[in-house]
Amino acid sequence: MTERKYSVASTGSRIDGFLRLILRHAGFQLNYEILDENTSDDDFETPDMVVKFSGPDVDLLLSNRAELLLALEHATMEMLRMPSEDHSRISFDANDYRLLRIEELRLSAMTAAEKVKRTGVPFRFNPMNSRERRVIHLALRGEAAVRSESAGSGPHRQVVVYPAGMASLPDLPPSPEPRRGGGGGPRRDGPRRDGPRRDGPRRDGPRSRGARH
Repeated sequence: MTERKYSVASTGSRIDGFLRLILRHAGFQLNYEILDENTSDDDFETPDMVVKFSGPDVDLLLSNRAELLLALEHATMEMLRMPSEDHSRISFDANDYRLLRIEELRLSAMTAAEKVKRTGVPFRFNPMNSRERRVIHLALRGEAAVRSESAGSGPHRQVVVYPAGMASLPDLPPSPEPRRGGGGGPRRDGPRRDGPRRDGPRRDGPRSRGARH
């Protein structure tokens, strides 16, 4: 078991005060427990502490792939000034979302491994946080025909599954951010032409009503 770095005794009161403030201002009807967690190194997740939510508004936390739950978790870690390598040590959960997500990731890892064994082509997962990357790596540790490694940096870091004997490929460049607004057609970078240009002297005389320029 990894050495415990965070506990209810050392950190619980700060988390409690922060969550009380956030939930009161947001108007959510939620209850929570802050608990020390006992895990082993063989578990897919090994947090020191877990915050478990319940109450009438718990479905709001879990909507859109638990977006609000994960946002609360991230905001709490920022408040605690936790380094990124410690982010897996505190886990927010509701209605066993974490267990369901682990099973989803485990099945995705097995599907990717079968595809790599069948095609011999590496498989790249979408970018994910360090906690979910660890689940993928652990799920594949017993697969002798493939290997997995993390690639990329920052929010673009992802897991790549390779055939066991294949060398690592270079990291892919980050995907460009989509342009906001405007139409979806191709961009033309050349000079804009709105019609034929006449370079002769401008004529300011009267125009015929029937003509359109």
